[in-house]
Order: sequence, then structure tokens, then C-alpha cells
Amino acid sequence: MPELNWQKSTYSQEASSCVFVAATPTGTILLRESDVPETVLATGPRQLADLIAALRRP
Repeated sequence: MPELNWQKSTYSQEASSCVFVAATPTGTILLRESDVPETVLATGPRQLADLIAALRRP
């Protein structure tokens, strides 16, 4: 398996817990939190976009 390019969310602050995101070659989106990096959530691009849109709604 190729090494993943984990990127820190721009909404994460330096001194707090950070959320990291990586995309696999198959298009799966992976999410992990800096306090528990061995726990990884997997989702698809459309599902992640739907979640973000729902969280942005007032």
C-alpha cells in the first residue's frame, strides 16, 4: 500500500487536537484525530461533502 499524504485541516489550531485527512488511490477519504491517530474513519468524497454541508447549515 502506498504511503498516505496526511494533511492537517486548516480549521485545526496549533495547540489543540488536530484533524487530519488523506485520500487513497481508490478515492476513499480517510480521517483521523491527532490524539488517537491509530483510529481512522473511512468515507467517500460525496458522503464527506454531504456531512460538511449539513454541519455548515444554521
